[in-house]
Amino acid sequence: MIDISLDVRKGQKIVLCGPSGSGKSTLIRCVARLEDHQEGMLFVVDKERQPGKAASERLNGQVGMVFQHFNLFPHLTVLENCTLAPRLVKKLSKQDAEAIAIKHLEKVKIGEKATCYPPQLSGGQQQRAAIARALCMNPTVLLFDEPTSALDPEMVSEVLDTMVSLAEEGVTMICVTHEMGFAKRVADLVVFMADGKIVEVSKPEEFFAAPQHPRAQLFVRQISEH
Repeated sequence: MIDISLDVRKGQKIVLCGPSGSGKSTLIRCVARLEDHQEGMLFVVDKERQPGKAASERLNGQVGMVFQHFNLFPHLTVLENCTLAPRLVKKLSKQDAEAIAIKHLEKVKIGEKATCYPPQLSGGQQQRAAIARALCMNPTVLLFDEPTSALDPEMVSEVLDTMVSLAEEGVTMICVTHEMGFAKRVADLVVFMADGKIVEVSKPEEFFAAPQHPRAQLFVRQISEH
């Protein structure tokens, strides 16, 4: 990726959109330190993340990640999935970790599923469990990588409603998504990417009404036709 320059301030909700293969997921994976950046500067909470050191910087708890395919451990209960990282990384006691997990599971409206295993849940419930798991680390910024694309259509709204609630609470969010209704509703900024570059950054009302870049114009025209 080249020509990537993006400032995200505390409490902002950023939606990354663009055609497949434009670099959206790679960008947030670099922020989460799941991928290494080769050059340039990457700062999270005023601390620079060094190229080539992603593995050593990954488990700091400042960045939470919600994946497309949930990535829950199927052999652990929902509660155990949520308490694993706080106990291993933050060294919380089992009691404290479970109290935090229950709070967040109730926040995403699946508190009654705490003792269930992921395969016993619907896709929407699994994704909400994954969101609760990320919240249990009290991250400074929460990243979403197409969190609804693996869901059946009837399950999409329950995950989007959860994300809207988090946005209304002021959680800092960077979300890769094709759900443009969500972008219009909660995004402070829409960041449009193409060919590994950020080619347009604007407010939702400006982006969807009058995009400036030709690739963005084509994108908006195509989504308006569906």
